[in-house]
Amino acid sequence: MSVKRKTAVVTGGAGFIGAHLCRRLLDEGMRVICVDSLITGGALNLRGIKNNPFFEFIRSDINKPFKVTGRAEFFFHLACPASPRDYMRLPLLTLRTGSIGTLNCMEAAKAAKARFILASTSEVYGDPLQHPQREDYFGNVDPVGPRSCYDEAKRFSEAAASAYRKSAKLDACIARIFNTYGEGMRVSDGRVVSNMICAAIAGRPLSVNGDGKQTRSFCYITDMVEGLLCLGIRGAAGPVNLGNPQEVTMLELARMVNLVSGNRSGVKFLPAFPGDPRKRKPDISLAVRLLGWKPKVGLQQGLRNTCAWFRGKSLKTGSGF
Repeated sequence: MSVKRKTAVVTGGAGFIGAHLCRRLLDEGMRVICVDSLITGGALNLRGIKNNPFFEFIRSDINKPFKVTGRAEFFFHLACPASPRDYMRLPLLTLRTGSIGTLNCMEAAKAAKARFILASTSEVYGDPLQHPQREDYFGNVDPVGPRSCYDEAKRFSEAAASAYRKSAKLDACIARIFNTYGEGMRVSDGRVVSNMICAAIAGRPLSVNGDGKQTRSFCYITDMVEGLLCLGIRGAAGPVNLGNPQEVTMLELARMVNLVSGNRSGVKFLPAFPGDPRKRKPDISLAVRLLGWKPKVGLQQGLRNTCAWFRGKSLKTGSGF
């Protein structure tokens, strides 16, 4: 990819996906400007790149208007509480970030003449009635349910990106990100993969909510970052699903984590989460056709890599590369 010394802005760049994306963009030879409030992101995630001469960190709240000095070619908007534990704890901030924050980011991207890449989510499909989910499916979302602050914030951000593309001539792209995991996840993240791996390393039974038959599709972090980069380079308007179509039940996931970790404590069943979707699997045919992208890392190998990374970390110190 010929992107030498182009500039990329990454909001939420100190978060899990954002930090990996910053590293990938630097590896591509870009100058990277990371904007993060550090409310849910962690400065430790930027360890190893903060002193890179082509990396700049700006601690700022995108819910206040801001500008990027000079011109940028790419503007990746990833800033938003993304784990259920975070957005349920911070519902108003989540709504503001998805609405006001997204509008501010698009104004900054327009001023910098940058291509805007929105990190949306598979949560816009809600508890889907179509399976697998294609981009032309409108979703089945409860606007007042326990996950609504996140779902509706992202639905608004998609509508805003579409409107800016049509009315403000902003070169805007929309990525719908499905469940992503890998090295760099927070111990306290609250997502199922990190929860299960931490329990397995500690030799505890893995918690499975409900009957464990609900399904998800998990994409390894390097594959997700590659998909975001491809979308930015190709400039497909989207929305485009980015995820791994390998679908597993939560019970199958727990058994796989126990297998790769060597944990023999089995599983324990807990009450179901209110509003928890029963099925989630991306149709990625559009990404394959438009971006030439598809995941390369299978779930078992990705879990093995992630488990090895967590083993190398103290479960008391949290995230950090």
